[in-house]
Amino acid sequence: MKRHWKVGDLAKLTGLTVRTLRFYDQIGLFSPSGQTESGHRLYSESDLSRLHQILSLKELGLSLEEIKSALTGGQISPLEIVNLQIGRIKEQIRLQQKLLEQLGHVSKLMQGKAELTLEDFTSLLQAMKMRFEKPIIERQESWERHLDLLGDFLTEESGIPKPKEEKQ
Repeated sequence: MKRHWKVGDLAKLTGLTVRTLRFYDQIGLFSPSGQTESGHRLYSESDLSRLHQILSLKELGLSLEEIKSALTGGQISPLEIVNLQIGRIKEQIRLQQKLLEQLGHVSKLMQGKAELTLEDFTSLLQAMKMRFEKPIIERQESWERHLDLLGDFLTEESGIPKPKEEKQ
């Protein structure tokens, strides 16, 4: 027997809001495959798989329009997706380097018993705020979690067989 979820149950299962799922339906990105007699949305296991693909591509930084295009066989190639992620990681590294330099500067000032200026302090706080908005490690772990799902999607779309896993 196949499982089906109503929109509220799917929201709880995925951590998305009902509003987000309805919006995805409204823009034609993710629609339920069925409905109850009373008109409630019903999502199947294959719908859940598609939603995981959407979330994987979103985590890689694609816009909803780009995701829609990719899932309908559109203009975004796997290489473009990988290059987009490379660019995003390079930007995160640049921001982390900037934060490291600022922390080093503040540390030197404090070790020398120099007074920390308001400008130094606010600059440091801004860099730290960027750091905590989306840490590289969190992004990388999330990227790794979704990579298998994305790989499955890309393999299905391109017809290229998945590489065999190495035995240890």
